[in-house]
Amino acid sequence: MEGADGMASIQPPYPLVARIALSGALLHPYSDRMSDHVEVIGSGSAGAVPDVVVLDVRVQAEAADVGAALGRASSATGDLLAVAAASGIADADRRTTGMGVSTRWDREGRGVVGYTAFQTLRLLVRDRDATSELLPRLAAAAGDAFGLDGVSLEVADAGPLHERARAAAFADARARAEQYAALAGRPLGPVLRVTEASAGPGPAPKLRAMAADAMAAMPVEPGESQVSASVLVRFGLGAP
Repeated sequence: MEGADGMASIQPPYPLVARIALSGALLHPYSDRMSDHVEVIGSGSAGAVPDVVVLDVRVQAEAADVGAALGRASSATGDLLAVAAASGIADADRRTTGMGVSTRWDREGRGVVGYTAFQTLRLLVRDRDATSELLPRLAAAAGDAFGLDGVSLEVADAGPLHERARAAAFADARARAEQYAALAGRPLGPVLRVTEASAGPGPAPKLRAMAADAMAAMPVEPGESQVSASVLVRFGLGAP
């Protein structure tokens, strides 16, 4: 075609296709363009009373030679495990987590004065209320070789706890998105993308020592085990 200035004008080769694409965009108001969505981070948590106590115990023995140190440590470990089994701790809930032998030197660090053998164990106590009575029995079985490296608390079946935390995180994300959409004067559309973030750390136990001598009864306060979840959600926005 010839334009008003007498020069030939160039027409778009596919005007019909352009109109179809435009009408398609109008028929789908929740497109993934930056102007048509809102992206928020939701967080949530859920709690439950822990029902498993995890004991990290250590058996350690010293002697003038390696064989004697290993023998004493092995004997004390056997006595401790026998008490654990008699107290109802199943085979699957008793696990060796480490062992070794180290050299003991004199004060000048020049001469060997003996050896120390050790073994570390993890015991799962599923009867939480029995923990305060179990600890003195374990200490008595191993004698001076006994050591307690730590106590922690767990929920045996944490699956439902994590599900509740995720549901709370998603609800929080939707509430935030609804507020932003309302502030922008736009209706909130469908979910376009969901990305799960990493969860927070687990709970720490509360220990209250009632006596300091000879591993006297130490009640364990379970408190509440909290798990958290975070989720990044992209929602579409409708036309204003």
